[in-house]
Amino acid sequence: MPETSNLTERQQKWFASVRASMERETGRTIEEWVAIARTCPETKPRARTAWLKAHYGLGLNRASFVLSEAFPSGEGWDNPDLLRSKLWADPQSAAILEAVEAAARALPDTMTSQRKQFTAFSRKVQFAALRPVKVGQAMLGLAVAPDSDARLGPAKKEAWSERLKAQLLLTNRVDVDASVETLLRRAWERS
Repeated sequence: MPETSNLTERQQKWFASVRASMERETGRTIEEWVAIARTCPETKPRARTAWLKAHYGLGLNRASFVLSEAFPSGEGWDNPDLLRSKLWADPQSAAILEAVEAAARALPDTMTSQRKQFTAFSRKVQFAALRPVKVGQAMLGLAVAPDSDARLGPAKKEAWSERLKAQLLLTNRVDVDASVETLLRRAWERS
C-alpha cells in the first residue's frame, strides 16, 4: 500500500478496504495473490494486469494493487519526491506547478499528492490536477463545468479523476492569476 501521508483519508480507506476484502471476495489472501503475480510471464505492468484479468478474473484496481505489492518499483505513490522530480524536470513547467500549488494550498485542508502522470490537489476528493505538456507548459484539470469560464475547455481523456470536467492550458506561471485562483476555489468548494 502507498505511503499514507501522500493520500487523502478517503484514499487511505479505499486501499485498506481493497486489502481487507481481497480474501473475502476472491478466496485468496494478498500474499497468495502476490505469489501468483510473481509467476506471471509478462514483464510490463499493463501486460501483467491483463494477464491477471485473463487468467484469474481480477479487475483493474485489484490487479494493480496486487502488482504494486508483488513488484514495488520505488516509483509509485510511496515515493512522491522521485515521481515529482521526473515529471516536473522542465524548469518552466515546474514554475507553473509551484504557482498552482501555492494557489491550491492557500485553500484550507488542501492536500497535494503526486502521481506518475500528474500532481493532484484534493480535500476530501480530488478537485484539481496538473500535468506538464509540451515544453514549458502545463494542463490544469478542474472539477468545474467547462462553461464556467471562457478559457476552459472540456477535459479530454486524462489519467486524473473523472470529476475534473474542465481543463485549461497554462503556458507560463503568470497565467496562474486571480481568475485561476477563483476557478481553483470553485473546484475546491465542490470537493
